[in-house]
Amino acid sequence: MSVFEGLKFRRVYSPIHDLDPRIKFIYVCAIFTVAIIFLELIPLMILFLIQIPFVVLAGVKREWLRSMRGAAFLATIIFLTNFIFSYISAGPENTAATVEYACALTLRFIVLVESFSVFFLTTSPDRLGLALEQTHIPYEFCFAFTTAVRFVPVLAEEAQTIMDAQKARGLELERGNFLKRIRNYIPILIPLIVSAIRRSLELAEAMESRAWGATKNRTNLYALKMHRGDFYLVGITAGILTVAIYVRLSFGIPSLNDLLGWLF
Repeated sequence: MSVFEGLKFRRVYSPIHDLDPRIKFIYVCAIFTVAIIFLELIPLMILFLIQIPFVVLAGVKREWLRSMRGAAFLATIIFLTNFIFSYISAGPENTAATVEYACALTLRFIVLVESFSVFFLTTSPDRLGLALEQTHIPYEFCFAFTTAVRFVPVLAEEAQTIMDAQKARGLELERGNFLKRIRNYIPILIPLIVSAIRRSLELAEAMESRAWGATKNRTNLYALKMHRGDFYLVGITAGILTVAIYVRLSFGIPSLNDLLGWLF
């Protein structure tokens, strides 16, 4: 459940937290685009390293590392799946290329998790909802999205609490074959679903008691405005996207195996 820690906002005063959520989302989309257009390992490694200064400036290294550890399980599945199928199709004589290909696809997933983790760790749901409203998205959709962002980490923590409680009562989640392990999670899912339904009913009653939806013309106490740091991030985003597209169209990117062969 630690991967959901990367979706939980951390209230820290940093230059990254003060940035406009709209600009940060554009940056995340640019990173997503660059990660998609490259399939080679070297540019994906550079893309991974580019985002580390943002993590350091934001002061969320511990939570970021926790989300990376949580994504390690899915990353392992992606690596093994791509390695096995590529090995079957390419044969044993191309093992090095197969490993690099599987590592590249795995690193692409890690880069996407990394960028979205930094975005959600440094963007409060209130500012995110305000950014969506100022882009003229209907408030109903804004409210649904921000509510989901708030409650996904909460439900993840509750699931972990239920798992610990069931283990203390003797439930063995890791015993048996694959189907047996799936059945072992039924005592976890049922209380979690009941808790989620209870939370949704409480939220609905709270919304009704506050006359949610009584007026169509909503007002906000605050308004988002771009500052100097936002323009810097716009320039960095445009630079990364421009360089990536230029390199993709103008140069042949060597594989890591070829690069090591040239060096040694």
